[in-house]
Amino acid sequence: FVAHLDLPSSVEAYYQETGRAGRDGAPSEAWMAYGMADMVQRRRMIAEGDAPDEIKRAENGKLNALLGICETSGCRRQALLAHFGETYPEPCGNCDTCLSPVETWDGTEAAQKFMSAVYRTEQRFGTGHVIDVLLGKETDKTTRFGHGTLSVYGIGQEHNAKVWQSVARQLVAAGLIDVDHANFGALVLTEEARAVFRGERKVPLRKDRAASSLKKTRGARSASLADDLDPDDRLLFERLRRLRTQLARDAEVPPYVVFPDATLAGIAKARPGTYTSLLEVSGVGQSKLEKYGREFIEVVEAFEAGV
Repeated sequence: FVAHLDLPSSVEAYYQETGRAGRDGAPSEAWMAYGMADMVQRRRMIAEGDAPDEIKRAENGKLNALLGICETSGCRRQALLAHFGETYPEPCGNCDTCLSPVETWDGTEAAQKFMSAVYRTEQRFGTGHVIDVLLGKETDKTTRFGHGTLSVYGIGQEHNAKVWQSVARQLVAAGLIDVDHANFGALVLTEEARAVFRGERKVPLRKDRAASSLKKTRGARSASLADDLDPDDRLLFERLRRLRTQLARDAEVPPYVVFPDATLAGIAKARPGTYTSLLEVSGVGQSKLEKYGREFIEVVEAFEAGV
């Protein structure tokens, strides 16, 4: 497994680092925890670096792209490959959002409230204080700056602090607000926010999953690759894995680039004997069918013949 306790610098860095867990072709896990503070820290590191301004702009763009993948409600593999200009024909069936799809909700009103609070507090404060204002909390800051008298004070009590933290992250990922590293992580509105205030743009948001459901997701993944296979299918599965290892070694790529374990399990259960039937297995696209289809069908046919 690979665990990130904060955000990597870019999608490229994340892809390279998580790939280390799957180089042997065995089932692996990639897990990451992150928050708005990570965005502030990364922004500050970029700003304080010695790179030219155009490089800094590119690095900030990469960071935004990574946050967008973190906050997606769709298949993470599809989102990752899309970043590199590639397409994956259907959801991978392995990532957390595939195994346990997240719910989405119309967050337009919540976005308007949050961004109004950012604006009314003069775009000078970080996420924590903006949330305190929305919840109507009496703190040293809300008292000192007179924010208890603002029209937005207490208008967000329908959601708790964790929901508002999620809203903040997703608004950053959507490019509606930004983090001002030069002003201690203050939130600022972008030009795109105008369309939301005017009601011209909807803001769909994902519901964060509870910790208990994450445990179920990890359990479901293990079950799908092992417990669902009968003894004969497991024997075929192991043959398919050996073929995959050889193909990956010949091409000098990680095994999962050929096929992930979930796809091999699908082949072992379906036992396709033609290109058409192999293409119906989840994770097999046209390009991979052309590259590897013949070899995998031959292994299935040999197994069926008792060879």
